[in-house]
Amino acid sequence: MGSSEIVLRAATADDHDQLWGLFAAAMMFDSTSSDLDRELFEPERALAATDGDLLVGTAKALSRDLSIPGAVVPAAHVTGVGVRATHRRQGILSRLMSRQLREAPEALAVLWASEAAIYGRFGYAPAARNVSYEINLHRVMPHPVPRGADRIEELPAEDAAAQLAPLLRALQVSRPGVSGRSELLWRKRLLDKPEDRGGATARQILVHRDATGALDGYALWRGKMNWAAEGAANEVVLEELVATDPTAYHALWHHVLTLDLAGKVQYGHAAVDEPLQQLVSNPAALVRRLGESLWVRLTDVSRALAQRRYATGVDVVLEVTDDLIEHNNGRFHLTGDSQTATCERTEAAPDLSLSVSELSATYLGGRSLAEFAATGRVTEHTPGALAATAAALTWPTAPTSIEIF
Repeated sequence: MGSSEIVLRAATADDHDQLWGLFAAAMMFDSTSSDLDRELFEPERALAATDGDLLVGTAKALSRDLSIPGAVVPAAHVTGVGVRATHRRQGILSRLMSRQLREAPEALAVLWASEAAIYGRFGYAPAARNVSYEINLHRVMPHPVPRGADRIEELPAEDAAAQLAPLLRALQVSRPGVSGRSELLWRKRLLDKPEDRGGATARQILVHRDATGALDGYALWRGKMNWAAEGAANEVVLEELVATDPTAYHALWHHVLTLDLAGKVQYGHAAVDEPLQQLVSNPAALVRRLGESLWVRLTDVSRALAQRRYATGVDVVLEVTDDLIEHNNGRFHLTGDSQTATCERTEAAPDLSLSVSELSATYLGGRSLAEFAATGRVTEHTPGALAATAAALTWPTAPTSIEIF
C-alpha cells in the first residue's frame, strides 16, 4: 500500500489512548496512559494517519514556552511521533512532519530526537548540547560550603509545584533552551509512581533557602542501594537541579556529592558550561559525555529572528532557502542588538546565504555559523559578514534542556 492511500487528519480526544499505544509500540516500551496524560493531550495539536479504520501514524505537539537568547517565547514542543511497524517506509512520517511544521502557529518547533538521522530531512538541527555526568564520589573531593544562615530542607511533593515553578521561570531568563511548565506539567513532572522507579527510592525534593528564608534553589534526586566489595556504594540519580544564586547552587551540589553511603552520582542534563567543575578539587572524577538535547526548526524565519536578542549589534541581509515552508524562502534584513531586533523581507543583495537548517542550529546561541561555513553550508558574499553575524548569534550562557518531553 502506498502513502497516497493513507489519510492524515486532526486527532480527536477519543483518539488519545490508541495514539498513546501506537507511540509506545513504535518506541518499544510498555505503558498505559493515565488520566493526567489525557488532561495534557491537545487533540487540536495532534495528527493521526489512518489506513481505513486503523491508526497507523501519529505526531503531536505540546503548547509550551521556551527560553531563547534574551526572551521566552511560545514553541511547538514536538513529541509522540511514531508509525506502526507494518506501515513503515511508506512516507507516512514525512507527511506527518511536513504538515505539522506547516501548520504550527509558533515561529519555531523543538524536539528531542530518538533517531538523529531522521529529523535533519525536515530542517531540524541540533541546537543545544547536554552533558551527562557519572561522578565518582570517592574521588571528586567537593569544596566545602561556607557556613552561613542559609539552609537545605526537604519539601513534600504536594507542596512542591507552586514553590518550584518560580525558580524554573528564573532559569529561563538566564539560560536558553529551558522549557516552561504549566500546573499540569508540574504535576506530571513530580508524579512518582512506585512502578516507575526501577528499584530506586521515592524521589527526594531538596530546597535551599537563603538567610531570609527565601527559596532560591531545588534538587530532585533518588537513590538505589548497591554494595561493592569494599562496602556500601549506593547510586544517586540527580534528576534536576535549579538554582538562582551561586550559594544555593554550591550548597545543593555539595549536599548531593556528600551523601552518606553513596559511591556514584548520575546526572544527565548538565549544560556544556556547567559550573559544577569549579566546585570540586578533582574534575577528572566528573566523567562527562557530550550529547545533543534540543533540535530546533524555524517555521517562520522573520518572526523567529525578530523575537530573539543578539550578543552584539547585527545588520545583515540573509538569503534563506527552505524546502518545506515556502514563506521562509527569500532575503531577510536582520538588525538587532541585546535590547531589540527586527527582521523584514528585502530585495537587497545578500551578505550571507544559508538554509533554514543552519539558522535553526545556531538559533539558541550554542553553535556558530562559522562551523557551517567551513563545509560550504553558509556562503559569505560580503567580507566580514560571517564573523560579525556569527558573533551576534552567540550568547553568554550555553543552551540546554533540563528534561526530555
